[in-house]
This record gives sequence, structure tokens and C-alpha cells, in this order.
Amino acid sequence: ELIIPNNIYQDMVQHAKSLAPIESCGYLAGKDNKIEKFYPMTNVDNSHEHFSFDPKEQFAVVKQARNDGHKLLSVYHSHPESPARLSEEDIKLFNDPEPVYIIVSLLNDTVETKGFKLNKPNENEIEIKQVELITQGGQL
Repeated sequence: ELIIPNNIYQDMVQHAKSLAPIESCGYLAGKDNKIEKFYPMTNVDNSHEHFSFDPKEQFAVVKQARNDGHKLLSVYHSHPESPARLSEEDIKLFNDPEPVYIIVSLLNDTVETKGFKLNKPNENEIEIKQVELITQGGQL
């Protein structure tokens, strides 16, 4: 469960509407699954299909959240022209299982917001099998 105060939720929706048809993006920070701070950020891709944070802006927000005693609890972005669901690109790009990924859909001038936790298998992970060593004549 993630608790978002109505004023922060409205700020996030307004940010999405103000940038449409470009995707909005940003962070929500707080403590104990309760959002306390809204960090709207720049979509440097300036695209209606995907977003990327400006690395300098992202670093500054992470630093500010830590200084405020907050944890980044959510990454949000908007889908100006599609439903509030994870796209293939969203799944491919989201690598941190910690934050809740919030999508604000503006499809058909209706606001729909959904949150997702993403647990992707690590593609670098390999299976380890433990086996008994068979010795011949008492030697390995």
C-alpha cells in the first residue's frame, strides 16, 4: 500500500496534464509508505511514448530527498495516449524493485492512475547445482 495525500496526487495529475502530449515524470518521496514530497522532473526525451530523467536533476532530487530524511518511494510517469498499464518499454527499463511505479493515464481525457511493483528476474543469474563428489580410491 502506498498513501498519497490528495494535494500531492493532484499536483502529479496536473503535471501530467500540463505536459501532454509529452510524458511527464518524477519521484514521490516520504517515509513508511506515506508520500510527503512531490518531485516533478524533466523528461529529457521530450517524447509522448517514453521518458528519461536528466541525470543531474535526478542526482539533485535524490540528494534533496535524503537530506529531508525521505526515501524515494515511487517513480511516476504519464501515459498521455495509452492506458495506465506497464508498457514493454516500462518493464524493460525499470530495474529497481523498491519503488512503486505509478502511471497516470490521460487516455480519452479521463485520468486513471495505477501503481505497480516490478520484480524482474535477473538475466545474469544462473542456477547453481550442488552435487556429491565421487571419489575413486579415496582420492578426488
